[in-house]
Amino acid sequence: MAGLDQTPAGLRTQIGIFGKTNSGKSSVLNMITGSDTAIVSPLAGTTTDPVKKSMELGALGPCLFIDTPGTFDPSDLSEKRQERMQSVMKACDIGLIVVKDASDVADEKERYEWLRAHNVRVLFVLNKSDDKEVEKETEKALGDMAGTGFVTVDARSGIGRDDLIEAIIKCGEGGRKDSLLKDCVSAGDCILLVMPQDKLAPKGRLILPQVMTIRELLDRDAVTIGITPEKMDEALAMLKAPPKLIITDSQVFPKVYEKKPPESLITSFSILMAGLKGDLKVYAEGAAAIDRLHDGSRVLIAESCTHAPADEDIGRVKIPALIRKRRGGDIEFDICAGDAFQKDLSDYDLIIQCGGCMAGRRLIMSRIEEAKEAGVSITNYGLAIAYLSGIFDKIYIP
Repeated sequence: MAGLDQTPAGLRTQIGIFGKTNSGKSSVLNMITGSDTAIVSPLAGTTTDPVKKSMELGALGPCLFIDTPGTFDPSDLSEKRQERMQSVMKACDIGLIVVKDASDVADEKERYEWLRAHNVRVLFVLNKSDDKEVEKETEKALGDMAGTGFVTVDARSGIGRDDLIEAIIKCGEGGRKDSLLKDCVSAGDCILLVMPQDKLAPKGRLILPQVMTIRELLDRDAVTIGITPEKMDEALAMLKAPPKLIITDSQVFPKVYEKKPPESLITSFSILMAGLKGDLKVYAEGAAAIDRLHDGSRVLIAESCTHAPADEDIGRVKIPALIRKRRGGDIEFDICAGDAFQKDLSDYDLIIQCGGCMAGRRLIMSRIEEAKEAGVSITNYGLAIAYLSGIFDKIYIP
């Protein structure tokens, strides 16, 4: 059985800790986790890179706390710290803003407004010793900014830890309910999973989208059958009735589509993940941009994890090859991986985002928002392959 540490970051509630340099962010993280996760020092700017700590937080479940580098730092590394802090802002579900007194509140207004505008739930944390006057002034300065209010703690002594954890859990209530399959599967439905086990498949295990799909199908009491593409004819012949839905890997879409019964719906693991983490309507509209590519066009392949590329890598090899075959011409493909994303998207004609299984929804949605702001079409691996395979209008999009 997988333990808490094996829960991928993309399936955790991500909680960013923000604040001015030396506001006590690292002390707050250490207080919450009950361990010396982050280095604490009276010297400003000790935290230069985001520090991450996984833990279980009551009803909120698996969480990932991220202690960010401080802002308003005059050192040479300030700009780099600011960039890394902003990348965390884009990915987090909850933002803890640590302040020491009322004067910090005004400095944090812009950050607070950005987080709230991007649907990040915000909680202010007043980190101080026992000073009622400071608490009163800070509460007044917050006014209607806090939304979910603020919590007073003394991170060094641990005073206020239980109140802070309770407030974080409350802050996380009402968040997005994860569902890959939406309303398309009911108890008793027969679902056929067609999963290639080629050299791209990890030896001895299934990839995360497949595991997540199987788990949800079991929870819904669906009749779940898993096969490789080579066994599809045999499996269909054994069934008394066609499966309601066939879910497969995007890379074998054409092969599986040719064999599927007319009554059966078909979709892919990548498309299900896209609906969970991103915006399928935007992705579906963006797929049409493939036919607007021309000689000199630039396409950004956006991955959400770092991995060693294989000879048949779906994003770096297969999709570019399919596009060049369809459109011809000299089309340039760039790759971004992990949390990184290009600062300037204006030179691109299309962005093709992976399923995002290792990323949180906030990170993927921030990329979609940036693409919209830049006026660039964005789609998803699975939808792009369906479009390039000529079956886009025949696939099931939840």
